[in-house]
Amino acid sequence: MSDHRAHPVTSVIVARRTAWLFAFLPLVAALLGLVLLGEGDREQTPLDQLPRDLDSTLATELEQRLPDEGSDTAVVLWTADEGELDQDALGELRATAEELGAVGGGPDGPVSVAEDGTAAIAIVQVASGSATDVADEVEDLRTQLDESAPDGVTAQATGPAAVQADLAAVFDGANFRLLAVTATVVAFLLVITYRSPVLWIIPLLVVGVADRFAAIAATQVMAALDVAWDESTVGILSVLVFGAGTNYALLLISRYRDELRHVEDRYAAMTTALARTAEAVLASATTVVLGLLTLLLSVIPTTRGLGLACAVGVVVAAFFALVVLPALLVLFGRWVFWPKVPRTGQAALVDMDSFWHRVGDRVARRPAVFATATVAVIAALSIGLLGVSTGLDQDEQFLDEPEAISASNRLAESFPAGLTDPTRVVTTADPREVGKALEGVEGVSQVQPGPEGDGVAQLNVVLAGDPGSDEAEDTIAAMRAAVEDLDETHVGGTEATAIDAREGAARDRLLILPLILALVLGALLLLLRSVVAPLVLVATVLGTYAASMGAAWWLFTGPLGFSALDESVPLLAFLFLVALGVDYNIFLVTRAREEAAAHGSRQGMLRALAATGGVITSAGVLLAAVFAVLGVLPLVVLAQVGTVICIGVLLDTLLVRTVLVPAAALLLGDRFWWPRKVRA
Repeated sequence: MSDHRAHPVTSVIVARRTAWLFAFLPLVAALLGLVLLGEGDREQTPLDQLPRDLDSTLATELEQRLPDEGSDTAVVLWTADEGELDQDALGELRATAEELGAVGGGPDGPVSVAEDGTAAIAIVQVASGSATDVADEVEDLRTQLDESAPDGVTAQATGPAAVQADLAAVFDGANFRLLAVTATVVAFLLVITYRSPVLWIIPLLVVGVADRFAAIAATQVMAALDVAWDESTVGILSVLVFGAGTNYALLLISRYRDELRHVEDRYAAMTTALARTAEAVLASATTVVLGLLTLLLSVIPTTRGLGLACAVGVVVAAFFALVVLPALLVLFGRWVFWPKVPRTGQAALVDMDSFWHRVGDRVARRPAVFATATVAVIAALSIGLLGVSTGLDQDEQFLDEPEAISASNRLAESFPAGLTDPTRVVTTADPREVGKALEGVEGVSQVQPGPEGDGVAQLNVVLAGDPGSDEAEDTIAAMRAAVEDLDETHVGGTEATAIDAREGAARDRLLILPLILALVLGALLLLLRSVVAPLVLVATVLGTYAASMGAAWWLFTGPLGFSALDESVPLLAFLFLVALGVDYNIFLVTRAREEAAAHGSRQGMLRALAATGGVITSAGVLLAAVFAVLGVLPLVVLAQVGTVICIGVLLDTLLVRTVLVPAAALLLGDRFWWPRKVRA
């Protein structure tokens, strides 16, 4: 029989007289916030995505004092459709370059012609600002180039400004597309899960409003605290809110449906269901929030913003799932479950001869065999983790190759490496002394004077090595060693920034990964008041992470053809898999503890598996599908993060939580709960 005693707060939320207040007031407040406030805004800076205090970041900070710090560089590339560029075409190109205000160049003016005669380039300064501002400037530049290009000549824009513009274009309307696809996937899976033409609408409505409110709350908080975020932050936040919010909703509705089989009064049924569900959801949400807040320790500003935004999102998702959803559901009758309306006196999930009941029985017969086989599968998949390497080249950042990348690849065929995107050395020392120190470095092709002002000088250094090569990396290290004794001299630019990004990501992993584990373990210790069970659960989520990374690595380097993972993938995948993966174990184990109090450890775990198997599997499949939706954005890092999490959640849901955790609990018996005793 159900225990109808509940915390006074949960009782008030779903009481006959007050349920409508908790159902509609938050929804109205969220909608008013959307209309009156809107999402927060903050001016982006060149430092937002650079690792704090590293050399390339210090170079960028020093560059802000230069007289032309308000501009970015675009490289205009003209190529002959056939043969070489003739003199008439070159004359038109020089005139166009002068109209565009091209800088630098050779003795023949601002246009430099390749030795093979098939291509020419010019350097154009583009006013910097937000990503949107730069994108608009580059779009105008490309329009002018298309209109002015001579017959038989193709004009393209590349360089740092064009790459930034094409990156911004990835997110042009992306949040709407991501939201639409996510909502569609969630709606489809909810219909399949509930097999009702009505019920799915309620949780989807609640989670959808929660998502929009979370976007407002998170961006307003970040704007108030001056925390950096980028275009991808709101997209990832939306995916997380939909995933976590729907998971919480599935758990609540499943328990509510179960209680309706015991009690005629739906208000009493929801009171019990909410009281039983709240502990697991609050424990889960707290664990995820603490894990996300560890990103505030990152050396990269936008990573800190992502952690704060997602933490706010999970709090909002949990609130709407535990306050708005139960109050709204209870206002409707049992008919919302039509055609499978739960009736009083029907068998409860734990008593039914369900698929998950049969799975539990099979595991119970040979728990050691199932545990060994599952560990073997996880170990086999984890082998791929040994080969994982990180660090994508610039031309690998996009799933669909944009103009800036295709033009850069074409440019490299006719011009020396490093010519159009030189390494920038910024100094307060004598630039002539710095130049002499750099000219003696192996791998430096040429040193060119750059802008000066306010006691700061910039030198543009062309490297002999190809971008992203070991030779280029060695040259950057040698350059830094050569100028380390000079006053405030820093090496920046694309190549140096990529090297520092790897170092910053390594620092983050070394600090944040152990902290996430410690927080998750601590949360489980407090929740279960046990030592053995938390250690087992943490070990299983670690195994899931290793297996999903290994499997994803084989997928990325095999069929998908990537050479590496993005630097941020291991950290973000670890965070979401460990924090979210432990959710399902919390849902299972808290139910097992509840059942064990009356039926003992062995039967408690089997009854919990039978009761939660369907809902947790549905939640896991839904969460995996939602994260896979990140692949609709043509940015490799998001596709990789989404793929790893999708694989990991499916492994955790279908294998680890279904087989390994029950098998381990059955093998350990009462020791699984040590030192706590689950039966009086």
